Amino acid sequence: MKSNTKQLSEKGQSIWLDNITRKMIDDGTLKGYIDDLSVTGLTSNPSIFDSAIAKTGYYDSGIAKAGSRDITDEELFFSLAIEDIQRAADLFMPVYKKTNGLDGFVSIEVSPLLAYDTENTIKAAKDIFRKVNRPNTFIKIPGTPEGLPAIEAAIAEGIPVNVTLLFSTDQYIAASRAYLRGIETRIERGVNADIRSVASVFVSRWDKAVADKVPTELNNRLGMAIMGGVLAAYHEFLASDRVRRIMNEGAIPQRLLWASTGTKDPNAPDTFYIEKLIAPFTVNTIPESTLLAFADHGKAGEIMKVDTAASDKEVSLFSDAGIDSSTLGSQLQKEGAEAFISSWEHLIESIGEKRKSV
Repeated sequence: MKSNTKQLSEKGQSIWLDNITRKMIDDGTLKGYIDDLSVTGLTSNPSIFDSAIAKTGYYDSGIAKAGSRDITDEELFFSLAIEDIQRAADLFMPVYKKTNGLDGFVSIEVSPLLAYDTENTIKAAKDIFRKVNRPNTFIKIPGTPEGLPAIEAAIAEGIPVNVTLLFSTDQYIAASRAYLRGIETRIERGVNADIRSVASVFVSRWDKAVADKVPTELNNRLGMAIMGGVLAAYHEFLASDRVRRIMNEGAIPQRLLWASTGTKDPNAPDTFYIEKLIAPFTVNTIPESTLLAFADHGKAGEIMKVDTAASDKEVSLFSDAGIDSSTLGSQLQKEGAEAFISSWEHLIESIGEKRKSV
């Protein structure tokens, strides 16, 4: 029987899993998602690895084996994570080859502690990409103001980048321009211009942030209103002369990726955002529980229409209710970066404790 997730790929959208554990690789779960649920990629972040490594015993033997070496706790983490990323990348390699390198990517993030350090972010991105040694690997770099120079430089150096922690239209546009500058630098240097990238825009946190601050009839509407503006900006990006020029040099333009698509409101359908965020030449990275829910009972809705006036009208309703979406977008990005740092510090601390105990 055809899974409901097939509906999304038939509408031109890539489905990526927003999770990774060594257990799901070992027991064939990830391979099953690829074969049966049309999953064509995977994303990870510090919170995901925190749950996978620090909160289970599944990595204890690896920690015991590698932890005897004279390496830091952070280096130990990357040795464990890179092994998982390599194995996942190998599972997605047939997709990568089938799509001529458009799809089949896995993502691993640089240390969030480097968020304000452009030079060392670039150095770390190069080091991780070299160690993973798989072409279908994205290095995740936050699209914060401080991260944009590193994104541009990494692209210019030939490193595929997943720009993460984007929330607003303005943040998305800034990330797409950093990508373009990196590609244009490569063209000026006379080297291959086709370096792949995605721009990850977070959705559900908008609605969670205003849930107790707006009238009930506005619940779960702000995220989609903001994404309407982002989609319009993405269409403008794809249609621009600047993008067509780099395409003429052989580049496939950066894709838009919907992130944070699990439903936060227990009163809303568990497949709410998946059913609404359907657009060709985009990616939806989906939490595992939401993926399984959609496979079971999800229904792909209509393809999103670009309607800037309608999106602006929706956002204005929140403005009337006292929500400054511009300020909130910056706040959400800042809080997202802080949350990743918190998860990272807990993860590294837990690995240190486990080294002592195992």
